Amino acid sequence: MKASSLVPVLLLTLAAGSFGAQRQEVVINTATPAGRLLQQVGEESDDSKKVALMEQFLAQFPKHEGTAWVYSQMLASCTQLGQYDKALAAADTLLTAYPSDMETAYAALKAVEARKDADTARLWVVRTSDLARKTAQEPKGGEEDEAAFKRRIEYARRVDAYAEYVLFQTAVQTPQAAKKVELLKMLEARAPESTYLSQASGVYFQALTQSGDLPAAVILAEKLIAKGQANEEMLATTAELTLRQNREPQKVLDYSAKLLALVSTRQKPDSVSDADWQKWKDHYTGLGQWMTGVVYCVQGKFGDSDKVLRDALPLLEGRDEYKAAALYNLGVANSRLKNVAEAGRYYEQCAAIAGPYKAMCTDHLKSIRLGYRIVK
Repeated sequence: MKASSLVPVLLLTLAAGSFGAQRQEVVINTATPAGRLLQQVGEESDDSKKVALMEQFLAQFPKHEGTAWVYSQMLASCTQLGQYDKALAAADTLLTAYPSDMETAYAALKAVEARKDADTARLWVVRTSDLARKTAQEPKGGEEDEAAFKRRIEYARRVDAYAEYVLFQTAVQTPQAAKKVELLKMLEARAPESTYLSQASGVYFQALTQSGDLPAAVILAEKLIAKGQANEEMLATTAELTLRQNREPQKVLDYSAKLLALVSTRQKPDSVSDADWQKWKDHYTGLGQWMTGVVYCVQGKFGDSDKVLRDALPLLEGRDEYKAAALYNLGVANSRLKNVAEAGRYYEQCAAIAGPYKAMCTDHLKSIRLGYRIVK
């Protein structure tokens, strides 16, 4: 090979620069050791071997003008190999040298998406999205024609949208509820109108409840209820929490009615067995009827309460807390309706269940027996 043999950097450097930092074109002399090694890197199709060659080059020629291209190739190859730490380290090196290089930031997001790590996503999404938004807001440059300006703006918007997607995907796939909440709150703050928020609403709600942030879960659910986008879990949880806080009984009735209507119209998925589907329906139907009946009893609508709670009772088997509450309110309703024998029967069943209603039902049962001279 002659010493004058040259390869233009166009074959070796990023095609980027059109959407970010403009890099100096350099000419690589393939007659030199560095040039020959770069040529080997460019011709190698096996990513593992290519990474080894690039690491060799960076160790031997750390200040060579072709290192930017090597790092860009390292980012792509290490992402393909699943070596995400190396890929992101290469991206970090490039962005440190070329802070406005959007294509490197975009390529880094590919590695972040594949890695599925919440902390990594949080850092790189912010970094990439901020860069994309800054780029989209920059005015047309003096050497930039109208077509190039429009391409830059459009590309920046696509990169920002992809950053939203990576945040959404990582949140959905993250097993820890607290991490899900962190990522989805970030998405909500950075892109409140994102379509991914509606897609993740169920996951977001579950993560909030699992992490113990019930107030935030209710706020989210009430927003979705107002839009007609809430599912059964959201309606049931929000209605029950409102009931337990002894506030806005009409809201409890409204949410319970929506819950019962939604359950009654829901079609069974093909992947769910008939038995599991019936169990699911009984669960939410029982909850909706139980909350409705309790509120009716508190409101003094004892006949309505008695009817609804009788329907709910067989659906609450195995859930002693709800069953005891239903029996207690049935006892109260029937006592007020002068159905003494029925009231006593419900109080007796309630007194047999350990929990907060046991003592109250026992006392009511004693009062009924004494007042009506019932011998047990």
